[in-house]
Amino acid sequence: MRRTILVVAAMAAMAIPAISIADQPSQQNEKNAAKFCKALRDAAGKDNFRSMFGGGKNAFGTCVSKNAKKDQQQDKTAHANAAKQCKAEQAQDPAAFKQKYGTNKNKSNAFGKCVSQKSKQKDQQDQNGGSST
Repeated sequence: MRRTILVVAAMAAMAIPAISIADQPSQQNEKNAAKFCKALRDAAGKDNFRSMFGGGKNAFGTCVSKNAKKDQQQDKTAHANAAKQCKAEQAQDPAAFKQKYGTNKNKSNAFGKCVSQKSKQKDQQDQNGGSST
């Protein structure tokens, strides 16, 4: 009984950090946010920039954190939408879908390739300021 409780407690302790890590922005999102915040700080001036993000000396860190999290959420949304689009496309004509997106010998990687391609297209549209369809 005691051993079971210890095992369950240990598993729960390991699961909590894994859950919190999953929602952390990627390094690329943090780099992009830092570039954006630097440009914003240069354009607005240090005093205005600080007032926009809490008025303290950590305004730059706050800006980066907020924008990196926003970028991470947009990435998640783009991936989810891409998966839905690919699932619908695959349902219409599975053979044509495999032929179009599959790259290995039995075309079994078609779904992953489709999601990757559509996510990258969405990211490119977002960077260019275009609207998605």
